[in-house]
Amino acid sequence: MIRVGETLPDGVLFEDHPTNPIKMSDLLVDRNVVMFAVPGAFTPGCSRIHLPGYINTAGEMKSEGVHEIICVSVNDPYVMAAWAEKNHTKGKIRMLADPSGEFIQAIGLGMNISALGGYRSKRFSMYIINNEVKELNIEPDGTALSCSLASRLEYKKYSNKKEKKEDETSNQD
Repeated sequence: MIRVGETLPDGVLFEDHPTNPIKMSDLLVDRNVVMFAVPGAFTPGCSRIHLPGYINTAGEMKSEGVHEIICVSVNDPYVMAAWAEKNHTKGKIRMLADPSGEFIQAIGLGMNISALGGYRSKRFSMYIINNEVKELNIEPDGTALSCSLASRLEYKKYSNKKEKKEDETSNQD
């Protein structure tokens, strides 16, 4: 299982369509990224609580130096695209599909939930800086809604807002 201080393995996820592969290394290198995962798109907890929490804090997270917010689920890209459209995530959160669960398996955060179709992702959130995991919150049973919520992620702790202000001040000289 991935741990704080480790780098994420490269992998390919899909956005909107199976012909739109996204290499994780392209998203994570030299960037501050919030990644969270859900057991399944359109499931009640994911749709009513988990995803909306990230949608509602996306602007604040980005103002604190987060370059990208990514939602990952072991679903096909069409399902993730439909869920993204229904929840108006464009410009806020990238909805990435891991259809075979390979990426989730590579980071050791998968589980078998036969009622949801078999292999799925545990519910988690993480803060990543330059592909290194700085914070990792995994729901104890894999599905609860507590530590992986947007409100629990300590993204302000990693803010580069202060550095940006210092750069702007030095550029005015």
